[in-house]
Amino acid sequence: MSKRLLIVAHAPSENTLLLRKAAERGARSETGLEVRVVAPLQAGPEDVLAAQAVILGTTENLGYMSG
Repeated sequence: MSKRLLIVAHAPSENTLLLRKAAERGARSETGLEVRVVAPLQAGPEDVLAAQAVILGTTENLGYMSG
């Protein structure tokens, strides 16, 4: 049975997009891991409940999102 990782990331700039892509690339290199990447406003309760792990990514000016 594969595990599910949810990556919720706000990536408004090229640098934050590169960081999100690096996290996704690393996660996808693992066997037995299903990776779902969504923007914050597209993530819902069903996404969180279906995941065994969650990575939250945000720019510093949106630091309250992770809090």
